[in-house]
Amino acid sequence: MPLAGDDGGSGLAPGAAEVLQAATRVLAGVALRSLDVLDAAVTLPQFRLLAVLGDLGPVPSGQAARALGLDPSTVTRLADRMVAAGHAARGTDPRHRSVVTLVLTASGRDLVAAAGAWRHRELARIMARLAPEDQATVAAALGLLVEAAGDEYGVTAHRPVPL
Repeated sequence: MPLAGDDGGSGLAPGAAEVLQAATRVLAGVALRSLDVLDAAVTLPQFRLLAVLGDLGPVPSGQAARALGLDPSTVTRLADRMVAAGHAARGTDPRHRSVVTLVLTASGRDLVAAAGAWRHRELARIMARLAPEDQATVAAALGLLVEAAGDEYGVTAHRPVPL
């Protein structure tokens, strides 16, 4: 197991892993705190399902499970709770009546929008602490990181699957 500060022979620049871990903590903290504006309406896993449905639109539950990296049975349980709460609805694919689809309701869209708006404001507040040229550098560097991660870490055809 590599020691702190050791790149493990990966060719990673010195200190890069540490700064990425710190940035991950900041970004995860912002994402988690954004759920506070929802007044405990949903848990983090439930929110992730709603966010995926917001990104993908009406989708088969199996596709939602793949997007989240979860077992279909787990998504079924999450969907049961979201349907009961009125944040999602079930339907069927008109081409394949046996395929169960999931879609956001207006309530679910409102929750996703509220958390997204809070995150946007909070990230803007944090970035505003930087000089404009540093903001551009950070944005460019994070864009490269997202591109390098590709689909492997929750990046869909639309955008990253939210935390």
